[in-house]
Amino acid sequence: MEISISGGIVRRVRGGQDAPMTGLAIQARTIAGFLPLMCARMGAKVVHNVDANYTGIRFDTRVGPVVLEMPMGDQPYRLVQEFIEPDEKGRTEVEMRRFPQIYKPQGIALMTSEFLRTRGFLK
Repeated sequence: MEISISGGIVRRVRGGQDAPMTGLAIQARTIAGFLPLMCARMGAKVVHNVDANYTGIRFDTRVGPVVLEMPMGDQPYRLVQEFIEPDEKGRTEVEMRRFPQIYKPQGIALMTSEFLRTRGFLK
């Protein structure tokens, strides 16, 4: 499933005309296709967030949402935990891990799922 966030409004993106066909969106769909079943059970969704300026894969974990952000330019992939409310330091997200772009989509999907599984994010 894909969702789009624009102007604070969350919309479901249906295939065909509504789905963005940018390079980042295609890359996110490719990686999402290689995710193991345990990630699909946790509600992995491709997210196009115009407000925060990223495209990624969102996992609804037991400790809150975690997003694998697709890289822009030469930047690495970022695995970020998002907070519903800002914490005591005022942060709304915490970067947990970076993956360089040298890996194929299968490798990124495997490393992401194993990181989440071994750290207790997935049930």
